[in-house]
Amino acid sequence: MHVSPLRSVPRVDLLIGLAIMGLGALEAFTVATRYGAAQNPQLWWVGQALVTGVLVWYRRRAPVVVFILMILAQYAWHRQGHEQCPVWQLAALLIVFHTIGAHLPVRNGGTWALAGILVFDSGAVDHRFLPFEEVIFLTVMFGSAYATGLALRGYLLRAHRMSERAARLEMERERRAAEAVAAERNRIARELHDVVAHSVSMMVMQAGALRRRMGASQDGGDSPDAAILSGIEQAGRDAVDELRIMLGALRMPQDEALPQPGLDMVPNLISTVRSSGLRVTLETEGEPVHLAPGLDLSAYRIVQEALTNAVKYAGEADVRIRLVYRPDRLELEVSDNGGGAAYALSTGNGLIGMRERAELFGGSLDAGPLPEGGFRVRATLPISQGAPMSEATS
Repeated sequence: MHVSPLRSVPRVDLLIGLAIMGLGALEAFTVATRYGAAQNPQLWWVGQALVTGVLVWYRRRAPVVVFILMILAQYAWHRQGHEQCPVWQLAALLIVFHTIGAHLPVRNGGTWALAGILVFDSGAVDHRFLPFEEVIFLTVMFGSAYATGLALRGYLLRAHRMSERAARLEMERERRAAEAVAAERNRIARELHDVVAHSVSMMVMQAGALRRRMGASQDGGDSPDAAILSGIEQAGRDAVDELRIMLGALRMPQDEALPQPGLDMVPNLISTVRSSGLRVTLETEGEPVHLAPGLDLSAYRIVQEALTNAVKYAGEADVRIRLVYRPDRLELEVSDNGGGAAYALSTGNGLIGMRERAELFGGSLDAGPLPEGGFRVRATLPISQGAPMSEATS
């Protein structure tokens, strides 16, 4: 879409430029003779006022170029025999001196402002010797215009630094608040583990011991009481497993407590990775079961981390993903036949983060180069008996 050049000009500069054009046209038709013109009006003044107004429009984009052109315009003005400078030209000169101070670094802006003041004070613009009073007047006038720009620049820089500092403080406050929340969640998880899990485990052990004692006293016979105790024991073990999963989810980062991807999203992940040149295959063994959300997310993140690093380090290699569902555990394996270097896993917490995810649910992880070349990441995650995927979706 084509954008008009005037739309890119700040509104305040547009208004200032229009004001200079209007003032120049007004002086051309009313007071031209006061500045040495032969008669009113002086139509060529109008053209110069229009050019000056356009220069003011674009003074922020090219302050040095506009500054030089304005001095050259003054030189051309005095070459026409005019000794005095009209109001609209003086206003434009003060604006460009101000712009030099406001939009250039102090060293560059000060150099250009000093050069401009010396050009005017030396009489190089109007080819005459200036009296000392006029030199002082021009120096103070143009120097003050530059100083106002310099003051504005300093104010804007201070405001920018304060804004950045406020943003950093806000980010630090949010980070500390998140760390405090995570610490409190971990404390609660530890207390639940130490109190509830320990108590339930003791109940399971006592129920099991009592059941075995009753079975031994009845010469291996199964009594109704033994069956009840067996049910209590199994329910307690299931409760401990579920509690472990809940505590694992509680210790996870807070943003991962929201709905997150699981192993069912691995095919989508593979389709994304294949665009990088990797040849990825997925193998599933056993009957897939529904996993607890935290366990499902951790399994997905382990696969994602291993694939990400295969993309970074394995080059154009063959990658194999194996998901093996056992009755009591889930086995994950991601291997490639790349260079075989023991590269450092980097996404998130890398290898440490993957191992922590596995150990969070009572599992384990090992990773390293293969003897025949390539790299392998293998994780084992204990799972409680869940409903088969086909039954849950039917």
